[in-house]
Amino acid sequence: MPEGHTIHRLAGLHRGLFAGQVVRVSSPQGRFAGGAERVDGRRLVDTEAYGKHLLHHYEGDLSVHVHLGLYGKFADGPAPVPEPPVGQVRMRLVGAAHWLELRGPTACEVFDPAQAQLLRDRLGADPLRDDADATRAGERLRASTKAVFALLMDQSIVAGCGLIYANEVLFRAGLAPTTPGRAISAETWDEIWTDLRALMKEGVARGRIDTVHTRHTPEAMKRAPRVDRHGGEVYVYRRPGQPCLVCGTEVARGPLAGRNLYWCPSCQRAG
Repeated sequence: MPEGHTIHRLAGLHRGLFAGQVVRVSSPQGRFAGGAERVDGRRLVDTEAYGKHLLHHYEGDLSVHVHLGLYGKFADGPAPVPEPPVGQVRMRLVGAAHWLELRGPTACEVFDPAQAQLLRDRLGADPLRDDADATRAGERLRASTKAVFALLMDQSIVAGCGLIYANEVLFRAGLAPTTPGRAISAETWDEIWTDLRALMKEGVARGRIDTVHTRHTPEAMKRAPRVDRHGGEVYVYRRPGQPCLVCGTEVARGPLAGRNLYWCPSCQRAG
């Protein structure tokens, strides 16, 4: 599932391609036909990313909400729009000079302002948003007995942080992923939040997740670059059995909250 930096990149791309334009919206697949009809021929005013959710805001106080889930993908290109549609296109958006197609999302629906606000209200602090309430997120995390890894993955606490960022930011903090939230000090939370925010902003800029410090890059350590479909250089994510880039200990893997977590038994201490 795409993490928050990907959704923020998409919001910026779609804003640049279509904001301010009257657009045609359709659903070649048919599953979004009713929703497409409600916004077809309206001006796309702006786009918004919140965690792993994307909103296209249209004139008339209507928004299209998209959650990509595990299989959703966008495609775009310059006019003319390809015909006939290839695959199951849930939503097609056509502007003055570009087109956009959405396939396989978990959610694609029209919201009124109250529904859009309900979505924001149920989400936690998004490190990529300037209006994020990091203090409130920290209070909720530090009041819990759950493992900090699970709490970072809880979208009602931290919106947009997914599996890779949760594993990597905890390695960089030197914290065991099973550390209870209540064992983390306010100062440590501030450090985690600041680091997570910086990493995710870099992800928006680069289009991939890179988490290693300069001294641990392939060039500095004279090692082969990491090869992974997610791209980028990481410390522990999907590196079980391989040596830690810092101390050489084998990276461990284990299940938690229904997901795989990765950590270095030597570098990551209990809180």
